[in-house]
Amino acid sequence: MAAKPRALEIRPGPHRLPHFSLSREDGYANQPKDMDWLDTNIPCQAACPAHTRIPDYLGEIHKGNYDEAYFINLVDNVFPGVLGRVCSRPCEDVCRHGREGLGEPVAICFSKRAASDLGSGKLVVLDPLYPETGKTVAIVGGGCAGLTAARELALYGHKPTVFEKYSLPGGMMNQGIPEFRLPRDIIDNEIEQIRRLGVEILCKQDIGVDTTIEELMQSYDAVVIAAGTLDPNIIDLPGKDLGGIRHGLDFLLEANESGESELGRRVIVVGGGFTAMDCARTALRLGTEPSVYYRRSREEMSVTKDEIDELIHEQIPLELMVGPTAYLGNGEGTIEQMRFIRNELGAPDSSGRRRPVAIEGSEFEVGVDTILLATGQWQDTAWLGDAIAPKVLDNNGWIRPGSPVATDLPGLFLAGDYSIGASTLIEAIGHAKQCARAVDEFLVGEPRVLDVARITGGSTETGRVPEMDDIARVPMPTIPLVERSLKAEVETGYTPALANRETMRCYLCHFKFEIDNDICIYCEKCLEVKPHDNCIVRVDDLEYDADGRIVGYEDAADRTPHHYNLLYIDQDECTRCGRCEKVCPVECISIQKVTRNVERACDVSKRVKA
Repeated sequence: MAAKPRALEIRPGPHRLPHFSLSREDGYANQPKDMDWLDTNIPCQAACPAHTRIPDYLGEIHKGNYDEAYFINLVDNVFPGVLGRVCSRPCEDVCRHGREGLGEPVAICFSKRAASDLGSGKLVVLDPLYPETGKTVAIVGGGCAGLTAARELALYGHKPTVFEKYSLPGGMMNQGIPEFRLPRDIIDNEIEQIRRLGVEILCKQDIGVDTTIEELMQSYDAVVIAAGTLDPNIIDLPGKDLGGIRHGLDFLLEANESGESELGRRVIVVGGGFTAMDCARTALRLGTEPSVYYRRSREEMSVTKDEIDELIHEQIPLELMVGPTAYLGNGEGTIEQMRFIRNELGAPDSSGRRRPVAIEGSEFEVGVDTILLATGQWQDTAWLGDAIAPKVLDNNGWIRPGSPVATDLPGLFLAGDYSIGASTLIEAIGHAKQCARAVDEFLVGEPRVLDVARITGGSTETGRVPEMDDIARVPMPTIPLVERSLKAEVETGYTPALANRETMRCYLCHFKFEIDNDICIYCEKCLEVKPHDNCIVRVDDLEYDADGRIVGYEDAADRTPHHYNLLYIDQDECTRCGRCEKVCPVECISIQKVTRNVERACDVSKRVKA
């Protein structure tokens, strides 16, 4: 079964009236209003699949505490140095600073890298959460998800063994991402931090050949399949059996391992994701003339803006709104041209992106020597075996939908892409952490960790001033085009000064400002100094849902002091500058730090009872 919240309800603290945003003034809380406050007011952490405490580590970087910032990342997302370079950044998409009229999102990913680059560089081995249990877990796959699950299970006190098919662990971090984006020593160091927790990693282990899932089930207390998505999706078009058509991941694996690949001069990359960008930029470094063809617009591309900008900066043509329709050969069994048709965008599809619709009569052909298909991949299920497959697959041979980590076979779990399909590194990490919690519950009989709001009262300032809101996003420094090669890292990272400047842009949304209206004398001095129109508002009433969460407010009909009912700080408009708190003559404005934490359930229970 998938991990579920422990049946431990932390009751509201004393004197918590409905208009207070949180159920307690200090300590742990997990009422619906508490968890909703976190998701609503710290959107970056909510959007991160690993629930990384982003404002916490940005604040530490701003203060120059790089090792502390790295530690926060390490606890939450396992691979800080890696993700500081290649994360897909779902956090930045929802950053409040990036809303219309407020500028660009905070460079969260670049800043994460600064914590790794500018710190001491010493290996960090986390302390286990629990003593050794004597339980063993076999993990099939040494990629991002498998290694994450292994680390988490080691922290829970279990003994994980990772079975990796290739000669090196790391999965797509080594096999799929080029070295000019992700230096291999960064991967090696962060895997070593996992090894030192007691995780055994066995390479060149071909499950289904050297041993079977059934045999692992007999030898270990639990088994996690984290084998990724290695079955390539070759677009089924006329001519698909011609020579010169390759999947992008196969090409990247070859180029990353050998430093070469026979491509010819003209290379077409089909796709609009990170694999497509990596294929094109790698092919360029191998001396070819690559171009990228994508069926939607630039806005629908599932990559970061910086990746597209670097593609264009390296002068790689990007042809948008075109879809492939056929592979055309030279009469000798080899590709010579690819036929495309121009598209227009229709209604959104299941991904939320607008569906490409072909424009009749707009076909055209492009000459090519090699086609690299960056068009996704699937889980390889052929090696599961006749006894295991029915417990994992549906009648059509696909991974069975439903619980994302559990299977019909007790003790067998799925993690990362093997469960949810091809995704990103941070999604794989988040899912693998969820899987590890489910495995731990299976092994010990109860969930031992709990998601809570951790509230720290007594804060007096955040260090922010309104002028920080106007600082422009700090771009990532890069090396010149003439110095770019297969191995030379393109992005050079922030200096301490640049990291300081960028992280001061963060609104520090984990700080909560609140007015105690039982103390307020309605002098309105806070309204006189507020930097934004609606960060503090006069209201007649607050709107609540059935769980006591504040979902809106009713503007004051009469704005005269003592005629309206409340002064209310709208957290969604507040930028945590502290002006209001400083001018309040009766100290009715409190500042609390609120973070979403994963805590040992026993610790929370003791604290609440105390």
